[in-house]
Amino acid sequence: MMMKNKWQYRKIGDVCVVERGSSPRPIDQFITEDGGGINWIKIGDTTESMYITETAQKIKPEGMKKSRYVEPGDFLLSNSMSFGRPYILKIDGCIHDGWLVLKDKDEIFDKRFLYYYLSSKATYQKFKHMAVGGVVNNLNSEMVRKIDVPVPSKDEQMDTADLLDKICNIISLRKRELNCLDDLIRARFIELFGDLKSNNKGWKIVNFKECADIDTNMIHEFEGYEEYPHIGIDSIEKETGRLVGYRTIAEDGVISGKYLFSSAHIIYSKIRPNLNKVAMPDFDGLCSADAYPILVKKGICNREYFGYTLRSQYFLDYILALSNRTNLPKVNKSQVEGFLLPLPPIAVQDQFAAFVHQVAKSKAAVQKALDQTQQLFDSLMQEYFG
Repeated sequence: MMMKNKWQYRKIGDVCVVERGSSPRPIDQFITEDGGGINWIKIGDTTESMYITETAQKIKPEGMKKSRYVEPGDFLLSNSMSFGRPYILKIDGCIHDGWLVLKDKDEIFDKRFLYYYLSSKATYQKFKHMAVGGVVNNLNSEMVRKIDVPVPSKDEQMDTADLLDKICNIISLRKRELNCLDDLIRARFIELFGDLKSNNKGWKIVNFKECADIDTNMIHEFEGYEEYPHIGIDSIEKETGRLVGYRTIAEDGVISGKYLFSSAHIIYSKIRPNLNKVAMPDFDGLCSADAYPILVKKGICNREYFGYTLRSQYFLDYILALSNRTNLPKVNKSQVEGFLLPLPPIAVQDQFAAFVHQVAKSKAAVQKALDQTQQLFDSLMQEYFG
């Protein structure tokens, strides 16, 4: 396969029509109630996939006349907020002004090849350098037209895209395996403890503070902690609690106070509780002051039961009713400590913990394979696109 330094490059504006989306105003009056009409494509409808295949809303035909129409095969590029994210359309519809649309003028691209180029780190850095704005960075069509894009032969594009597709499919399968293992743990939780809301197993109901303490041991001086992992809120994956993409205290240049945690703690994010970020680390470190390190009381409650209870819909419903700040939903210590929960016998909790630890071995093996596959993908993206 020809390497990137031998590929010919052209400006995106020379090979693609680049236009901005537009919205009928006010949009609410054009949204249909009966599910009819044409697809209204929003950034919030997107997933990790390269394709957009469905939308949550549709608009009336009169709204379509005041909006930008797009067709299957067109590229969408987000131009604000999470700017520079590309997608290939599998549907037709209308787009708002948070999108740019790219139309291949002469069908010189394998659409997947162009997607991988637009989603590469090198291209993102170009977008980031060009973007303008204060709080929110924005791209415009003229900026995107100036970006160089490789135009190898169609066969080379297809070969490159086929290889990257295969690796992406393996990554997706590994992620699905992890999700299935998480589902297995949740099923075992319900089997052992029943429905927490109805407490159909008749366990004793206790207060949060009978089971655990919020451990606010804050560190302000970081000498001796430079190599400790620093867990920010963004490092906690929503729903699963997996810890990803974190760095050390030194690498992040931390200067503000952080909470000390150990492998015995649960880390609960008190910011945007709807994201349901509850982590159970297997190492010592420091976490953001926007999280609470929670330490269970031995002999009364174990970390696995308490952690999965905090991840449950039962706790989420409780805490969301209290997080009523409109700009930045947040819960405080007394609100978290006001939670009431069923308390099964410690022997039953320990049975669940043993199951979690056994499944964790399988998860670790899958995660290692996922990390290796992701490294291979990143390395090939670097090789092809810089």
